[in-house]
Order: sequence, then C-alpha cells, then structure tokens
Amino acid sequence: MRSSKFAPVSAALLAGTMLSGMPAMAQTAPEPAATPAAPATGQAATPAPAPTPAPAPTPATRRARTATPATAPATGAAQTAAPAAQASAPAPVRLIKTLRVEGSQRIEPETVLSYTKLRVGIPYTAETLDQALKDLQASDLFVDFSIAGVETGDIVLRVRENPIINRVILEGNKALKSDKITKEIKLAPRQIFTRTAVRQDVSRIIELYRRQGRFAAVISPKMVSLDQNRVDVVFEITEGPKSKVRQINIIGNALFSDSKLRGEMVTKESRWFRLLSSNTSYDQDRLNYDQQKLRQFYLTEGYADFRVTSAVAELTPDKRDFIITYVVEEGKRYKFGDVTVDSEIRDFDNKKLAASLPVKKGDWYNAKLVETSIDQLSEAAGLFGYAFTDVQPDYNRDAETLTMGMNFHIAQAQRTYVERIDINGNTQTQDKVVRREIRLAEGDAFNSFQVKRSQDRINSLGFFQDKMEIKQVPGSSPDRIILDTTLEEKSTGELQLSVGYSSLERFIIQANITQNNFRGKGQVLRAGVNYSTYSKSVELGFTEPYLFDKNVAIGVDVFRRDYNSFNYIGTQRQTTYSQVSTGFQVRAGVPLTEYWSLAGRYGLSYDEVGLDEATYFTDGACDPLKAGRYLCEAIGNRWTSSVGYSLIYDSLNSRLRPTAGQRFSFSQDFAGLGGDVKYIRTRVEGSKFVNVGSGFIGSLVGEAGYIHSLEGSRGPGVDRIRITDRFYLGEPQFRGFDIRGVGPRVQRQAYTVDTTTGKQILVTDRNQLVDDALGGRAYYLARAELEIPLGAGARELGLRPSIYVQAGSLWGLTRPLPTANFPTITDANGNTTVLPIQRLLVDSSGRQLYQVPSDAATGAGTYTTCAIGYSATLGGTCAGSSTNAISYQASISPFKETYYGSSPTPRVSIGIGVNWTSPFGPLRIDLAKALVTQKGDDPKLVTFNVGTQF
Repeated sequence: MRSSKFAPVSAALLAGTMLSGMPAMAQTAPEPAATPAAPATGQAATPAPAPTPAPAPTPATRRARTATPATAPATGAAQTAAPAAQASAPAPVRLIKTLRVEGSQRIEPETVLSYTKLRVGIPYTAETLDQALKDLQASDLFVDFSIAGVETGDIVLRVRENPIINRVILEGNKALKSDKITKEIKLAPRQIFTRTAVRQDVSRIIELYRRQGRFAAVISPKMVSLDQNRVDVVFEITEGPKSKVRQINIIGNALFSDSKLRGEMVTKESRWFRLLSSNTSYDQDRLNYDQQKLRQFYLTEGYADFRVTSAVAELTPDKRDFIITYVVEEGKRYKFGDVTVDSEIRDFDNKKLAASLPVKKGDWYNAKLVETSIDQLSEAAGLFGYAFTDVQPDYNRDAETLTMGMNFHIAQAQRTYVERIDINGNTQTQDKVVRREIRLAEGDAFNSFQVKRSQDRINSLGFFQDKMEIKQVPGSSPDRIILDTTLEEKSTGELQLSVGYSSLERFIIQANITQNNFRGKGQVLRAGVNYSTYSKSVELGFTEPYLFDKNVAIGVDVFRRDYNSFNYIGTQRQTTYSQVSTGFQVRAGVPLTEYWSLAGRYGLSYDEVGLDEATYFTDGACDPLKAGRYLCEAIGNRWTSSVGYSLIYDSLNSRLRPTAGQRFSFSQDFAGLGGDVKYIRTRVEGSKFVNVGSGFIGSLVGEAGYIHSLEGSRGPGVDRIRITDRFYLGEPQFRGFDIRGVGPRVQRQAYTVDTTTGKQILVTDRNQLVDDALGGRAYYLARAELEIPLGAGARELGLRPSIYVQAGSLWGLTRPLPTANFPTITDANGNTTVLPIQRLLVDSSGRQLYQVPSDAATGAGTYTTCAIGYSATLGGTCAGSSTNAISYQASISPFKETYYGSSPTPRVSIGIGVNWTSPFGPLRIDLAKALVTQKGDDPKLVTFNVGTQF
C-alpha cells in the first residue's frame, strides 16, 4: 500500500521541511517585478504610487490573493492606469458582515476562529486578513488555509486540517535501538502531524547519533498518506560509521611532547589496538573535558599561567574522522612560596596545621597538592566535629620571583551533632543490618572519620551497588547534621561454576550457591558441590553475623569430602590413595576494637584413608613395592578433634574489591582434644592494597604456615605428620603451577632398554612417571599484583586486567626410605643391569610354598609347604621323597624412586589475569609462566573459572 503513495507524498514532505503550513505558495504564479502587487482588500480606487517599487509578496498575502475573485486582476490594472490625482481619495471602510469556517473536521469552527482576531462587525483591511493567515499558520493545526469573500464582506476561512499520525516507523537504525529513539522524539500515534514537529524530531535523532559519534548520519523523513486523513511517518535512517578522531594536534607546547599531552587526555587517536575503546570517537563534551585535563596537568607541574587559547575540531569531507587541534600557552613555572593557615576555629593550631600539609615552601607548585591540603584541613575539622567547614585557599602570585604563596583560610564554624540518620532504598535488607555498620549514633558529635569508616563497612557488606556514599545534609539548625544513606540494592545470591583443566585431573567442575543476605538479615547460607574424576565433596554452611542482635558472629559447617589421589603409570591415570572426610565445624567471632577481632572454632572429623586393594595389596596387606612405602604408611581410619582461634586486623575499605587498607591474621589450630591426631597448625596471612593513582591498584599479599606434631616417632623415614594433614601448594593459590604442583614428592621411574645401544636406561618421559605429591610441614607464598585501568568501553564490558608476580615454596618433610633395593649384575664390560625382584609364593600364614614335580607319584603339579614330599593340607606332615621346586610370584619390574622438592628455595611465576563481568557471570582467566622451578615441580600455563549471581 505504501508503494503506491510513497513517492509523491514523500517528495512533498521533504520539500515541506522548508515550509510550515504554506502549501498555497505553489498555487501562486510569480508576478513581474515591475508590476505592483494588488492588495488583498480589492480597493480599485486606491492605486499605489508609481515610483515606489512593490515589496516582495509575503506568504500570507499570496494566500489572500489566491482567494480574491477573478475581478481582482482587472482592478489591479485599473489601479495602474488611474491618474495620480485620485490617490488622495479616501478608501471606503469594509466591515465583516458574516464570518464562517469551512473544511474543519475535528476542530470546532469556534476554535478555528479563536486563533484569529476576525470578528463579525469589525472593519478589515489587507493587513488584518494577512495577520489572520499568519495566526492560522502559527497554530500548526492546518496543512492548508485561505480566506474568501474579501470583496463582499462575507468572510470565509477555508482550512484543511493536518492529518492524524497512525504510526511512527524507524527504518535502518541498528546502532541505536528503536526504544531509545522513540523516547527522544515527540511524534507519536494519534497525535496531529506537523512539519515543524518532523523537523524537530529529525534534529533530535541527529543529535542522538552525534552523541554516539556518528556525524555522518542522515535522517530522511517520509510520509505515507492513508484514508480518513491519517498518515504514517517514516524516518529512514542511514547511520553511517562512527566518526573517529584521526589526529590530535597540539601547537605551542615546548616543555612537554605531544605524546605526553595526548596521554593526559581522555580522547584518544583511533588506532587498531584501541578497538574496544569508546574514547576514539569524537565528543564535544569530552573535548571540553580534555581542555580541563590539560590545564590540570600543567597546574600539577607548576605552570600556573597555562591556558588553552583555542580548541578546534574539524570534520573531514567524508564525515568519517575528526582532526582536533589545540593551541596552548604554557607560561612560566612557579614554586610554592610561604604556606600558612589562618583558622577562625580556636581549637586549631595554625602552625601545626601548616606544617602537616603536603604543600611545602620551595617545592614546585602543584594544584593537586592544594586540593589535597584543602581536603586534609576539612577532614581535620571533621574529626573535631565541624561538619561544614569552609576552607578557602588564598593565592599570592609573584611573577618576578615566580613563587605562589598559599594561605588557607578556615572560616568560623559550629561544632556539629548528628540529628538523625536516614536510610533509604533498602527494599530487602532490614534497616538494622545497615544501622549496625554505622559508627555514629543519633545525637553523637559529628566525626568525618567515623562517617568514612561507616561508608566502607556498608560497602563491604556486598549488598548494595558499589561506591555508596553517606551524604551530609544540614539539619534543622546550624549545629545539626543529617546523615543521608541512600542505597541501591543488588543481587546478593551467588551461583558459582568453576571450571578448570589439569593435565592430571582433566576437567574439574565446582558448583557453589551462596545467599549472603538471607531473609534480608545479613545471614549467610551456602551449599557447595565439587566434582571431578578423582574428587567429590558436599558442604553446607550457615552464618549469623549478629547473634541476638549482639556483635557476636556464629556459624556452623557440615561437610563430606571424598578425595582420590592419583598418578600416571604410562599414559593411564591410576588412583593411589582415597580419603573420605566427614565432619562439622562450629565458628564464633567477636570484635575487640574497630579493626581487631577474635574468632574461635571447634571441628570434629572422621577420616578414612585407603588404597585400592586389587592394585596395591598383596595377600591382604598393602604392598610397598606396588604402592610405595609412604602410601602404605598413610592408610587407616582416624578421628580429628581440633580447636582453634584467629586474631584478625582488618582496615580494608572493602572486603569485596579493596583499593586501600590492609589485613592481617594469625591463626592456630590444636588437634588432640580427643581423637587420634595431635598437632599444632599455625598460619599467618597479610595483605595490603594501595591506590597508586590514575586508576592503578597495587596489592601485596602473603601467607605462611607451619604444622608441628605432638605425637612420637612413627618409625624411620616416616614423618610424624600424616599425609592428609599436611600443607599443599599449587593451583589455585600459586598461579603457574598445577594442583599440588609444588613441594615434596616422590617420582618413580621405570627401567627400559635403549634400542640403539641395548643398555638399560631410565624412562624420562614425564607422562610415564609415577608422581606422588607428599605435601609438607612448612610453606610460604607471596604475590605482588597491579590492577590495570582500561578505557570506558572496556570498563562497560566489565574487564579488569592485572599483572602479577608470585613466589613461594613448600618443604619440611622427613625424607622417606626407599621402597625396595633391587639386585644388580655387572657384565664384563662394566655395564650394570638392575634386575627385577623375585618374590616367594607364600600361603595366608606366610609359609613358603613349593610346587610338586609333574612326575611325582602324589600331588603332582600342586603347591605344598613341603620342600620334600607332599602334604594334603598346607602346614601338614610331609610324606614322600619328591624334591619340590621353589615357587615365585610374578616378578616386580625394577624402578628408581627419587625424592624431590623439600627445599625452601622459592619458586617464582609471573603472569597476567583478567576478571570479566560477563553476561553469564564473573569470569577469571590467568596466563601464568613459571620462571623459577625446582626439579619435580609441575608447571601449568592457563586456568579459568566462571560464576554468576542471582
């Protein structure tokens, strides 16, 4: 339907973008310039003076002329021929006899007339009628209008109403969604169509695209006529490419290079490596901001007279790129002069305040240090209870000595008290959960430090959007203040799916579900399931942070962990020992001060450690030649009853994403309060976070531990700490190494024959080694990490990359004894060959068995405990004279065991990691390279995990 009406009407709409309700212009043919126009009144007896040129006809007069009777041109001719003497004759007065409206459909005739000043009985002239047409035009209600009956006084206003909009259609928009454009434009279905509104909406859409940096966007409005005076309005959009910043030129800079100054700007030149950045597109607001950034940079370097004299952005002819040019004047460099503080508050010592400021006489002038000094003085006043302190810096510029004297004036202020604390926006979280984190109470003296601390504690809850601020609002009197806490809640449930890949364990999947704000009371409820080929676990936990609304936290955990250790034999994975732990732990914690807290715990668990009997047992007992002496020593069932405590210092500004502060903890666990295991495990952990500027966050994290046995010796070559109680080091704590990839281990190498020389050699292929991690009694691990800020585009995607270096070690284990000593022989050439071990065949009582010869009269080919003769029962009386052969089990192939890794020498890795808040949850990817290793370590290059929130 649109195709039949689209072209002619569209052309009319496009042409109409220069008109506003003036279609009658097309009806009037142009008149000769030398011929004066006949006035709309049709007064033939009043000719215009011949020497005076006629003014250009206005749109309104043209419309009036269109409605003039056919006699009007003849009257105009008579006017031209009339004698000049008649010009002085008085014009007759015309009155409006009748007044009516024709053509209105939706609009009442009275409403149409109300837009004009025409009324029955009043005189009218050409100017009166022209003004009436202008008034109708200004109403924006009519697409066509004219006046008839000018000669007779029976005035008729003929109008054609603007159509009603049926639909507003957007075509060709991809970069901007239709709903975003629809919010900005004014045209809508069931509204009256006007060309003015179309032009305005075209301008609005173009502005939307320019905000996105698409200056080549073209908007073509079209109109499709429908029945019943309705139209569809179509905006055909050609978006065009984003207009990038091709080049940034800086003129007038002699002290700093162009690249240095460009680095200070937010706007960046378009380059391939900035593919994800949104700062390469042109933005006028960003251009203004960059001028401020340039000024800030020069002011921090001491150039107090710096100014940007001009900033010009030129659009290339193809409208694809901008070239930005700045013209700057750097000026002279200043130093700080005398620095003083003038305080009207009597509690302050001006000299001590001035000495504590970062601004020092003789240093290069730095505007940032001035701002820091103002903040420092305001915070100092806030510590004394002055909430609304006015600190004003006075500058004393000396152009001759190039110094900038500073005087900080602190105006008189009243000590302030907290009138009330308002909490808004917490729809799920109960008020008391927020209020108990606020360090001030209503009626307390105001303290800016406590406000900042309260803000950090609320942010650390993790229940609300980041960067929540407590606003300070004046109260009912000058000495009262209201603390306004406006919150925006976020998802507090977490569903985490961690996926890892190990060269040993292949894929590892962990699923944990946690609700950190259960029932809106700040309670923590969690459940976790971990699964891989060789490990499985289920854990449930609950924590009440404020028991009976007292500042005492209590929690309980219940768990069952099924872990199967494994190794490689050839290219096949093989389970070594299995450990099944079932138990619970009860936790409690109390704060000692604002930053120090004490936590206690009690745990009880039952461990079942065993080996695969079909693989590692011989005659019902663990066989060291098959499993290794160290694994046979680990098997057994035992109870562990332990009590422990942790002393914690925490001044981090956020427990989720800290950017400042530090944390330290000292923990000890004592096992032996009943049960079968006795030891003391000690651990120390510490971390420090620093905002190093420009969005970079630096952190230092370290931990160490030692476990001391309270049991006696368990035999030579046997460590007193069982294998299941030791420390292990590797992924995920130590990036760059596999799970349990660092520390003491035993590697078993089989012997093979070199096909070239025929000599016996050891297998060196790592995939064919038997590698058992044994753990250790002592370890340490340290990490230095720097989080790198990205552009706005990458931040919008949730990308937070970081680089880091780690160092650590695990050691302190008693060296295990060799599992076996294999016999050797040496040939005439001096080549030594390691022989397999031939093991005697014994019965269940350990008695050696013999095989009766096949030609014996009795018991031929059977096994007996008799060396000579035969007994029908094992261990019975021997009868007969046959000499029986010694029987052997299958021989044990020779191997060599090597003990590695029990050294405090640090292992070092370096890597880069990226946290990505992806659409399907938070994702962490690490690429880490082990730089320093010890023989036997197991490096790993890539790890990743993923989760989501609800």
